[in-house]
Amino acid sequence: MEAAVEPGNLAGVRHIILVLSGKGGVGKSTISTELALALRHAGKKVGILDVDLCGPSIPRMLRAQGRAVHQCDSGWVPVFVDQEQSISLMSVGFLLESPDEAVVWRGPKKNALIKQFVADVAWGQLDYLVVDTPPGTSDEHMAAVEALRPYSPLGALVVTTPQAVSVGDVRRELTFCRKTGLQVVGVVENMSGFVCPHCAECTNVFSRGGGEVLASLAGVPFLGSVPLDPELTRSLEEGQDFIRDFPKSPAFPALFSIAQKVMSEAPARLS
Repeated sequence: MEAAVEPGNLAGVRHIILVLSGKGGVGKSTISTELALALRHAGKKVGILDVDLCGPSIPRMLRAQGRAVHQCDSGWVPVFVDQEQSISLMSVGFLLESPDEAVVWRGPKKNALIKQFVADVAWGQLDYLVVDTPPGTSDEHMAAVEALRPYSPLGALVVTTPQAVSVGDVRRELTFCRKTGLQVVGVVENMSGFVCPHCAECTNVFSRGGGEVLASLAGVPFLGSVPLDPELTRSLEEGQDFIRDFPKSPAFPALFSIAQKVMSEAPARLS
C-alpha cells in the first residue's frame, strides 16, 4: 500500500483550477488573470501558478515583471501583486535574467521545473490556485496534472473561441481531461463578439455559440462568453486591475459572472 502524500506547501490550498485549451491564442492567460482578479474582488485569496514556460505573460498582465523571488525555509515565496497580499504569483518569468530570454529546454527540464513549482512554492492559505497552462495537451500538462493531483481538489476550466476550428481542438482537450480523470468545472467562450465602444453594436467576428454547444455535448457546465473588448486589452497591456477600473465595460459582467459560477461549481464538482 502506497504511503499518503504529504500536502506540504499546498496544505492550505482549498481548490486548484487548471486553465486549459487545446490550442494557443484563445486567451488562457487573460482568463486566468481576470478570473484571479474577480475572485479577489469577491473576497477570496488567490494564487496564480504560470506554467506556460515558453510564454510567461502573466507577470506583465499584473504589472509584476522584474520582481524578485525569495527563498524561505519552506521554499520559494511567490510574488504578491497587491498590498493586501490577496493575489500571489509564481512564474518562470521571475527566474529569467531578462524579459527577452527564451526558455529553450527539453521536456524533462520543463517537467522538473513544474514539479518544483508545485512542491517548493510556499503558497500559504489560498481559496483558489489558478494554474495557467501552455497550449495543447503536452508533456507540461501531464507534469502539472500528475504533480497536483495528490494534493487538493483539482479541476479544469477549459477555454475556447467560438469558431469551429477552435472548438474542434478544444474538444480534444476535454478528451484529455476525461482520460486523465480531471473534473471539468466548465467551459468559457472567449473573444465572443466585438462590442463597438462607440455604438455598442456587437459584431460576431469569430462566429458565436461554439463554446456553449461544446459544453452541452460534453455534459459540462457552460460558464459564459467574454466579448472582445479594447478596454480589457488595454488593462492587460498596462497591468491594470480591469475588474476594479472598468465596471461599465461589456466584458465586466461576463468575467464577474464566470467567477461567481466558478465559486459555485468548483466546491460542488471537486468535492
